[in-house]
Amino acid sequence: MTVNGNVLVIDDDASRAQELAQLVREGGYSANVVTDVNSSHYSLSTDSELDVILCELNLKDVFWNDARQTLREMDVQVPAIMFSDEAESERMMTALRLGASDFFVRPVEDPQALHESIARCVRQRQMRRELQDSRQRLEAANLELRGTVKVLEQDQQAGRQVQLAMLPESPMVSGDFVFSHTVIPSLYLSGDFTDYFTVGDRYVTFFMADVSGHGSSSAFATVLLKNLFARKRSDFLRKNDDTILSPVGMLKRANHDLLDLDVGKFATMVVGVLDLVNNSLRYSVAGHLPQPVLMSSEGARYLRGEGSAVGIMVDAHYEEHMLELPARFTLALFSDGILEILPPQSLIEKEKYFLNVFDEAAESPEVLAHRLGLNTVETAPDDIAALFISKRGEDV
Repeated sequence: MTVNGNVLVIDDDASRAQELAQLVREGGYSANVVTDVNSSHYSLSTDSELDVILCELNLKDVFWNDARQTLREMDVQVPAIMFSDEAESERMMTALRLGASDFFVRPVEDPQALHESIARCVRQRQMRRELQDSRQRLEAANLELRGTVKVLEQDQQAGRQVQLAMLPESPMVSGDFVFSHTVIPSLYLSGDFTDYFTVGDRYVTFFMADVSGHGSSSAFATVLLKNLFARKRSDFLRKNDDTILSPVGMLKRANHDLLDLDVGKFATMVVGVLDLVNNSLRYSVAGHLPQPVLMSSEGARYLRGEGSAVGIMVDAHYEEHMLELPARFTLALFSDGILEILPPQSLIEKEKYFLNVFDEAAESPEVLAHRLGLNTVETAPDDIAALFISKRGEDV
């Protein structure tokens, strides 16, 4: 026989208690009887097995006004139905103040009404149990989640240190040329990356990459790009492979490698090769904004270039541009995160503002960074990377 719920009958009149218990059992409920509340061992808190308490209001030596505080301290979670021989308003109010779910007058003339009241209390009790179980599961899940987040943060911090170690020295000085950089991640890890390095005695190859997305997966893509350029530099020194001196060639290799990675990542890039002897620049742009800015005594201007981002299509096309550089200049490359912190709202106005900063600022990366607000950014809305290349020669 299925038991619909566990009921405790409290009444110091044993015969009356047994009569009520029998009525409860007829409704399909399990019933236990307590005739001495002072010796009862039943728990009434959250973990109690009881579903309902049927309690006599007129218990001997029990003063309910005094018991209310004790009941609150006991954290009674089991719903109660109170009984009395008289339907006096004062007794009903006492039952309600005690938190009773229902009130019946003896003798119970409508057993069906009592069974329905008990059923409501059982449902209420079951809902409280389910709620408590949900809270416990949620607390356990939150505890596990906090542990996972802590491990993830530790991993991210470790990854951040690795990524910082991958960056080139800043500043790097080669004759009259000075190379420096800044990388500000929106998270621990950045999808924006820059690198520069000497190739033989005559060239410096550099690139700026802005990988789609944020976090670990984007940072892994920057590791791939870093490794690609390091590998092709080694090929130049060991195998006479001059791909590292071809911006278009390097973009094609980057495009191939990102497509092979097959993680749904693409990157906008600028790749340049600086000839330290001839003071010239070869560069290619792969869908990157803002475009590089060249600042000299003649003012500031964008270095234009077209080409699709790497990692999107197999047959991507890239252009290579050749530029004779001024005797004294500053070349600046940024990822598009810089546009997020500029005051204007529209992209066109941001590009104008961006160029004006270069026109008005002294030819110093430190002054440019200050004017653009890079030294005051605490939490970037997007990853920001900046690369500065300066030549400290005399104008001719």
